[in-house]
Amino acid sequence: MAKYQNLLVAIDPNQDDQPALRRAVYLIKRNGGRIKAFLPIYDFSYEMTTLLSPDERTAMRQGVISQRAAWINEQCRFYLDEGVPIEIKVVWHNRPYEAIIQEVIAGKHDLLLKMAHQHDRLESVIFTPTDWHLLRKCPCPVWMVKDQPWQDGSRAVVAVNLASEEPYHDPLNIKLVQETVELAQNVNQTEVHLVGAYPVTPINIAIELPDFDPSVYNDAIRGQHLIAMKALRQKFCIKEEFTHVEKGLPEEVIPDLAEHLQAGVVVLGTLGRTGISAAFIGNTAEHVIDHLKCDLLVIKPDNFNCPIEADEDDEHDDED
Repeated sequence: MAKYQNLLVAIDPNQDDQPALRRAVYLIKRNGGRIKAFLPIYDFSYEMTTLLSPDERTAMRQGVISQRAAWINEQCRFYLDEGVPIEIKVVWHNRPYEAIIQEVIAGKHDLLLKMAHQHDRLESVIFTPTDWHLLRKCPCPVWMVKDQPWQDGSRAVVAVNLASEEPYHDPLNIKLVQETVELAQNVNQTEVHLVGAYPVTPINIAIELPDFDPSVYNDAIRGQHLIAMKALRQKFCIKEEFTHVEKGLPEEVIPDLAEHLQAGVVVLGTLGRTGISAAFIGNTAEHVIDHLKCDLLVIKPDNFNCPIEADEDDEHDDED
């Protein structure tokens, strides 16, 4: 059975088109499973209704929830008519990312999908503050969906860290590749490519040490990365031509390769520690994803501790 079976889709309240919902339907038609279309809402005018009775305030809130639930049902109508299993849920919550993560935990969802907005001029993906909170804190994988169709024959690019300075890199690399390969086998036999970036020779070393040979240093670093990449790809029987070890900064190498390969998704690992710059493999993902022009799938290690607790905020209601 495919891994991702219980999908949560964060509905964008500001537009009728829902790319994340389309991507979720695409996945379950090939993998099986079910979808929950989820929307946290909060009307700030609610805070201005202190003159109303508690019953009147509750009725107003339920009225807003019912309207949005009906609107989502209309967005899902085509899929529901096709027999796609979609549950609709709207909650009242003033912190969307917390509501989404709480729903992930309560519903034991194994994949969260959310739309990422595209910058019209640069064609890059723009992430909102809610997106960043989800990428850092959500316990299940987060799929940020760009508004584009998934092309047949598309490719998945897995960004791996081959430096191995820390013990957590190797198991996280294996998890990234394993989950991507499993997903790709169920989505039109998508090609899986692995990419690792290695650093260029530090300029200050070359200047301060006259006998230092940059070419020898570069060859040694590249050799170490090639050996690590070979070991990783052989675990999953990935062809050598589908692996890429490139010199340069990850924030340049990974987006460039993804664009060259016309990748449908880039897969990154996150440790979910303090601050986005410290959270991702290589401490560079903030810059990497700012330059991506395709979908992004972020996966955390098995020992990740989510900082958000289920139902920690009592100020919300829901309607299915």
